[in-house]
Amino acid sequence: MNLPNYKPDYISEQEYLEREEISDIKHEYFDGEIFAMSGAKANHQRITGNVFAELRNHLKGTPCEAFSSDMKVRADNGNKYFYPDVVVSCNQEGESDFTESPRLIVEVLSDSTRKFDQNLKRLVYQTIPTLEEYVLIEQDRVEIVVFRKSDQWRPTYYYIDDDITFTSIDLTLSVLELYQRVDNQGMRDFLKTLEETKNEI
Repeated sequence: MNLPNYKPDYISEQEYLEREEISDIKHEYFDGEIFAMSGAKANHQRITGNVFAELRNHLKGTPCEAFSSDMKVRADNGNKYFYPDVVVSCNQEGESDFTESPRLIVEVLSDSTRKFDQNLKRLVYQTIPTLEEYVLIEQDRVEIVVFRKSDQWRPTYYYIDDDITFTSIDLTLSVLELYQRVDNQGMRDFLKTLEETKNEI
């Protein structure tokens, strides 16, 4: 049996923005197609909250500002819109709900978004002239990858005992700070080892 050809419902950039203003569900926009975003689990929200809080506090009194997951990033001349988990812009003016000039973008990975965030979305982000760093944070294990423009977008990996310097905003944080209250196997193992060490002293 022949299945009918799949024909996506393409819409314009303007139609997308108008629909998004009244939609109860967030959608990302990719070359005329829209994709609904699913809700985030607790660990995802904890990591996002930790990152946003640290960046927001650090950037007080500077021209740069951190935004959480409701701020869109416009890329590829308006052919693509994404909702990063955290984005830093140093040139955001007015009441616009999207930025075209991100300096730092953070995505928290899940099984459903990992390949897209690691590959296609990363390549799109890296074409944005203002972007200096792209950060991927695993929620199910303790691992962070940072891609830096200054390092030809090569990946650098960080684990539970490491510190990370976000060179784009001159901020150094420990990996542990970004995983506070997160409940995954890596954090459980770390806390168990920490408790055993305390008991031995």
